[in-house]
Amino acid sequence: MPTTVTLRQLNRSLLARQCLLTRERSDAKSLIAQLVALQSQIPNPPYIGLWTRLQGFEKQRLTALLDSREVVRAPLLRSTLHLLTAEDHQQFQADIQPALARGLRAFFGKRARSLNIERLIASAKPFIEAEQPAIGTLRAQLQALEPEQDKEAMAYAVRSYLPLVQVPPSGTWGVGTRATYTTAEAWLGALPGPPAGLEALFRRYLAAFGPASVMDFQTWSGMTSLKSKLAPALKTLTTYADEQGSALYDLPGQPLTSAAAPAPIRFLPEYDNILIAHRDRRRILPEAHHKKVFVSAGRVLGSVLIDGFVGAIWRAKRQKGRATLTISHFAPLADETLAAIESEGEALLRFIEEDADSYDLKIAEYA
Repeated sequence: MPTTVTLRQLNRSLLARQCLLTRERSDAKSLIAQLVALQSQIPNPPYIGLWTRLQGFEKQRLTALLDSREVVRAPLLRSTLHLLTAEDHQQFQADIQPALARGLRAFFGKRARSLNIERLIASAKPFIEAEQPAIGTLRAQLQALEPEQDKEAMAYAVRSYLPLVQVPPSGTWGVGTRATYTTAEAWLGALPGPPAGLEALFRRYLAAFGPASVMDFQTWSGMTSLKSKLAPALKTLTTYADEQGSALYDLPGQPLTSAAAPAPIRFLPEYDNILIAHRDRRRILPEAHHKKVFVSAGRVLGSVLIDGFVGAIWRAKRQKGRATLTISHFAPLADETLAAIESEGEALLRFIEEDADSYDLKIAEYA
């Protein structure tokens, strides 16, 4: 019988692998590789995700990695923009691409069925490489090519079948959401070899998020029907069971963290992958608080880990020279916990709004 892993053991093991028990003395690129990818629907959250995991992290370190093409921002997991190292993009993009194609069909349905994908790619590729356009410009170009087709569906098809990356300053701190694109081939060069393969990606996922189930991996990656494809790999992995009896897999020799390990206060950014990486999110987000954090299908608020689990949400606001951080906790807290939240919150606010004239924290129970 597989060893049963308690919810608290899963929590502490996840936090340890995510560098949320102790801030790492690592560089930003190494940590991004360790986490596989950082969700980056909007530019600023990955910077905060690195700040909360690394000692002494400064914004320019990530911006420099994007400028030097060592890290890229690209459509990837769950058809969503992510930051990942150039090496990981080149070795895993082709493995994930079928899920991007499935996303096209899911989002556009009949509007995508009549698209001539090969014709669109043949037209779009040289245009994108020459012009590095925004998506709106690409839509207009494709509409001129195929005036009878849906321009949004055509642009999404190109995004789904042609590996694209954003061109800095797109994706860097404070630039907003407007972005320009080029092809991964133009930005990073030709692929160095065949794709790494699904098993390699699953192992990388387990190193960052395990122990986990195949369904957890599917939730994180956006892929489906993987059990049979991963069956040979599963035989080589350590098998555990959660408290409900579901099978969880892990890398052989990968230690579990003690359930008694202390977990400091940590602020997570909007959309942090730790909240999205499992089908069963109870190891990090209690069910009672799910709707307080996932406020809509496309919105995940910034949150605060209290004793390892999400126990509050936060928002930062700037009015002229005054920066304010509002924290809403879900249950009454001891004075020492409130003091720790205040200390960590002030450090976060000074990181976000480093040029503010004054700083203000507002901490209250969620209402």
